Amino acid sequence: METPFHFELLAQDGAARAGIFHTPHGAIETPIFAPVGTQATVKAVTPAQLAETGATLVLSNTYHLYLRPGADLVAEMGGLHRFMQWPHPMLTDSGGFQVFSLAQMRKIDEDGVTFKSHIDGSLHRFTPEKSIEIQEKLGADIIMAFDECAPSYDRAYNERAMARTHAWLLRCQQAHTRPDQALFGIVQGGVFPDLRRESAQFVAGLDLPGCAIGGLSVGESKAEMYAMLELVTPLLPTNKPRYLMGVGTVEDLVQGIGRGVDIFDCVLPTRLARHQAAMTRSGRLNMMNAGFAHDPRPIEEGCTCYTCQHFSRAYLRHLIVAKEMLAATLLSIHNIHLLETLVQQARQAIIEGRYAAFAQQAFAALGEAK
Repeated sequence: METPFHFELLAQDGAARAGIFHTPHGAIETPIFAPVGTQATVKAVTPAQLAETGATLVLSNTYHLYLRPGADLVAEMGGLHRFMQWPHPMLTDSGGFQVFSLAQMRKIDEDGVTFKSHIDGSLHRFTPEKSIEIQEKLGADIIMAFDECAPSYDRAYNERAMARTHAWLLRCQQAHTRPDQALFGIVQGGVFPDLRRESAQFVAGLDLPGCAIGGLSVGESKAEMYAMLELVTPLLPTNKPRYLMGVGTVEDLVQGIGRGVDIFDCVLPTRLARHQAAMTRSGRLNMMNAGFAHDPRPIEEGCTCYTCQHFSRAYLRHLIVAKEMLAATLLSIHNIHLLETLVQQARQAIIEGRYAAFAQQAFAALGEAK
């Protein structure tokens, strides 16, 4: 199947990589952070505001869009890009993580998963073929194979889940019909090195347009996550993008990039914004803090985001206390911009061969000896 997808590896500094992933809706310069637009919207920000943060890739969620408003309606409206007015690259996950974490009364078998909606309790069934069918109707540039995300430390469960994930990946590959969508396989295996190695080799062997790493940042320690990345990334093709799912702190992005990851996504920047928290290079700020009531400074000195260029900490705290919706918007803009700027600076550091110094500077700002 001919595809419009192509990954160019432009520079490598240690394991860290800078590249370009070409898609039908534009080039993605990597490393890249993708804000999460679960229900065809990145919460509290317009597409124009999102683009101004530097975001070029957005993730939406198959499970949520299948339940509401439905994949058929999205297709009728011209697909996700037109529906949500985001003209740049998009990614959809398979719905697997949500089926296993959100849905009620799920029953897993070798063919798929039967579950009840978390919205109204109605009964539904996802198979690999169904997940691909939904994602093809949604129309994102990058789509995910249906997988099973197992608890990190249960070896027997992880062995079964990995075998199912591999079998389901083959079925997703068979069901996939749209050449303008790049299907990524997902590496699983919990915190078990031999399972991770086996899964990485299996996914790498299928010659897909890209490879995702799932089942991390779900309860295991940071050290365990980083160890799994160090094990997995060298086993994945150098000429394909590598996507670490569900990771979005400053520390984890810098650590992940340093271990060869190209793409990240996470709900964290917008979720923190809705809980009155601002992300900075030196940690989080609780903007409800009474100490900010008379603080004329921006959230972070030197930040070029719209929020920091125009508004004080005192104003942001006022919005929060007054329960004004604008607080979530301004904090979301800042938090997303912070991560987009971080990955852009990491990319430049890789190209210039100084990523180790960049990482040390980032960790020093966080007050951590790495």
